[in-house]
Amino acid sequence: MNIMSWLQFPLYLIVLLLLVKPLGLYMARVYQGERTFLSPIIVPLEKLVFRIAGISPDDEMTWKTYALMVLIFSLVGFCFLYLLLRLQHVLPFNPQGLGSVSPALSFNTAVSFVTNTNWQSYAGETTMSNLSQMLGLGVQNFFSAATGMAVLIALIRGLSRHATNKLGSFWVDLTRSILYILLPLSLILAVLLVSQGVVQTFQGNVVSQTLDHTSSVVSQTLPLGPAASQVAIKQLGTNGGGFFNVNSAHPFENPTPFSNFLEMLSILLIPAALTYTFGRMVGDTRQGWALLAAMTIILVLMASIAIKAEFQGNPAFASMGIDQSAGNMEGKEVRFGVVNSALWATTTTAASNGSVNAMHDSFTPLGGLVPMWMMMLGEVIFGGVGSGLYGMLAFVVIAVFVAGLMVGRTPEYLGKKIEIHEMKMAAIIVLIPVVTVLFGTAIAVVSSSGKASIYNAGPQGFSEVLYAFASAGNNNGSAFAGLNANTTFYNIALGISMLIARFALIVPVLAMAGSLSQKKSIPASSGTLPSHTPLFIGWLIGVIIIVGALSFLPALALGPIVQQLMLGTGRLF
Repeated sequence: MNIMSWLQFPLYLIVLLLLVKPLGLYMARVYQGERTFLSPIIVPLEKLVFRIAGISPDDEMTWKTYALMVLIFSLVGFCFLYLLLRLQHVLPFNPQGLGSVSPALSFNTAVSFVTNTNWQSYAGETTMSNLSQMLGLGVQNFFSAATGMAVLIALIRGLSRHATNKLGSFWVDLTRSILYILLPLSLILAVLLVSQGVVQTFQGNVVSQTLDHTSSVVSQTLPLGPAASQVAIKQLGTNGGGFFNVNSAHPFENPTPFSNFLEMLSILLIPAALTYTFGRMVGDTRQGWALLAAMTIILVLMASIAIKAEFQGNPAFASMGIDQSAGNMEGKEVRFGVVNSALWATTTTAASNGSVNAMHDSFTPLGGLVPMWMMMLGEVIFGGVGSGLYGMLAFVVIAVFVAGLMVGRTPEYLGKKIEIHEMKMAAIIVLIPVVTVLFGTAIAVVSSSGKASIYNAGPQGFSEVLYAFASAGNNNGSAFAGLNANTTFYNIALGISMLIARFALIVPVLAMAGSLSQKKSIPASSGTLPSHTPLFIGWLIGVIIIVGALSFLPALALGPIVQQLMLGTGRLF
């Protein structure tokens, strides 16, 4: 491992952190209805959208109405996408003449993209028409991301407002998230990606003649399509669904080291900046910086472990005399190498992104444990756009509550008393993904339908199933592979997991926001626990890690942990 390899990691962090304040400040102004530099262009469009939809920006909602609108909007999106996939064979923009998507796969895919999970049990270039990719998957990339951002803003209003039951308008928050934030950023990123060679065309597949005339393979089919536009929003919206089967390991989605850097930066850009938005909107930017610090510390720790594990290589290969001076390159692109592959794996599972530029199934057991555990923390270490921060705030509520019990005081956060209702909602938010992942994995490994498509034996096969449900149960979407998930059992089981992990969390988040908004502000006193200090940051990190370790350590011991111990003996699975 050389110094230039390690410098890629700090460079990435420096650029990311430098963008937090300007983007976070801009988003705060957007959600507070203040003028921005894009207002002259977007305000007329925003008013037109409101007029067509019959939306009054001044009509605010209670938490129950807000939650109902989220559920209705998501249900309509699911139904539309399901029908589009089922009927794509008779619809236009299908140059490959692809057939209808099966009912179970259509259900899984529609749920996946509506919930911002973007789990893919299919190969995009051989399954989805251009219309399905653009009008179906691409549109839901915007809508699902904006929904998570809107729910977060409602929670922030619950923390910052006093003696009111109004949390704003879901339709206004949704519209502004798309028009002011997601669309402009996606346009910029798409143009940059096209400049690097990411394809963007309505042309169908191209057949190319090979140069090696001694081979029996004389031609190759090159899949094309409007990829750059979808890649941009898949990264910025922490969606992650690839236009092509191998996602951002495909040279048409991610052709150069610079495109790799741009895409990886985009994964955490909005989640990181939202911490500053939060601090600005609650009137104390120190709160946002504290949350960002906690997230960054855990990210740095876990990414370092993954990079180190992958650089050490596979001892079984070493005994065969295979050169591993570049680290464990199995399943990795040469143009990216170990650092960018391991760093991407950590960031994509820190966020609820799920895109990949290397095959996680080929990582060493310890290297593969890192992305799995990042998801198991609840994907609150940056997390999805909106969803990551509202999940982190649930952990903050728990940390404040436990700390209050220790000193015998009523817990407070941002001038609001944290009482039994808020604690119940926070517990539900933290525990629902745990139950979903463990129950789903248990059912899969004991049922004949679940075991039928596990292609690897021993702890590796178990890890693949555990990873799949950790991914679905935390709205991530990445996979270990080695598991055929395009079966009726896995399409339905993972689809149900995705629904629970998304909406069984959104409702208690909004319920907690509604309760907090009605409370009066309490002045800080000498007994109030400061929630922006290094002590609190350390305490919050401890709570997050302890909950993750206690919840999943037994399951991890049956998979990557025991496999790492057996790897030293030369046992491979």
